[in-house]
Amino acid sequence: MKKTILILAALAITLSAFAALAADNTIVGAGKCKMCHKKPKAGEQFKIWSESAHANAFATLKSEASVAIAKERGLGNPWEEAACLKCHDTQAFLGAELDPKTKYTIEEGVGCEACHGAGSAYKKKSVMKDHDKAVAAGLIIEGETNCIKCHNEESPTFAGFVFEERWAEVAHPIPEAAE
Repeated sequence: MKKTILILAALAITLSAFAALAADNTIVGAGKCKMCHKKPKAGEQFKIWSESAHANAFATLKSEASVAIAKERGLGNPWEEAACLKCHDTQAFLGAELDPKTKYTIEEGVGCEACHGAGSAYKKKSVMKDHDKAVAAGLIIEGETNCIKCHNEESPTFAGFVFEERWAEVAHPIPEAAE
């Protein structure tokens, strides 16, 4: 009897571990988000993002200023340093795996999923049409808490951060008619 209970307990723990691994969302990339979030009727979120500093976050790491900052701090190439990538690359920020079918590249910078969570489980239109279902699948609709993970005193270029002001620069709401 004890042996059966131990085997069942071990099986339950193993199955729970596999379920937890399956629940981990993977990164699909901004290109996948673009499929639905590019049209004026939907709010042109992709266009807003692509014209933002977030979309160019990785590229800034290759600037002369970034190279100088990295050198001052005793770091190598900023585009290869974890200390820099954690705020200039979606995958490094999230620590999530890439979806096997993704076309994501590091050059994407701080993409949609850095703020909204890795999208593999909520990317489907059938899920995104239902706000509660999308949130349950991992979509994050949050602001300041996520922003201040990078916009803080740890950043060598930090010059203060007022969420409301900065949010106005990157806001990308879904028009009510599209919901």
